[in-house]
Amino acid sequence: MATWNSRGLRGSLLEELINRTNEKYREQHLALIQKIPTPITPVRMDQETRRITLAYFEHRSTVDYIGAVQGVPVCFDAKECRTSNFPIQNIHEHQVVFMRDFEAQGGVAFLILYFTSAERYFYLPYEQLAVFWNRSKTGHAKHFKIEELDTKYELLCNGCYIHYLEAIQKDLDTRES
Repeated sequence: MATWNSRGLRGSLLEELINRTNEKYREQHLALIQKIPTPITPVRMDQETRRITLAYFEHRSTVDYIGAVQGVPVCFDAKECRTSNFPIQNIHEHQVVFMRDFEAQGGVAFLILYFTSAERYFYLPYEQLAVFWNRSKTGHAKHFKIEELDTKYELLCNGCYIHYLEAIQKDLDTRES
């Protein structure tokens, strides 16, 4: 069974920005996106800070977020990376399968990536994620480089919000053409 330790807080800044963005989108009636909590069972807690220091995952989660944007079902995961190479191992097979199945049902699946060293955010459509995933499974690179990402999907972050609705529209437009 997988365990969670202090590494579990990685990405908490990214998730906080996305949570604020989602709340703003909800207030403006643009989207309704919910954070899916990862079910854990605490094993050890720091009594002074009341923080969980060791826990077990109850079961595999799917993605971090799910909801609807103007009637379009969406699901996505938030990932961050310290270097300009994103390791495929940071994406789990059950997440890729869920996203594939979600898209097969007419939804839009994607990742929001944050490259901390470059301070750049990207929307990665499932279709491109699948290319990187499949490539890594056939003996090629086990990562993809920031340079391989389409700059039309680079996201604006103004310090409080990560604006990703425009990227969803670009993704949908690409599918129609």
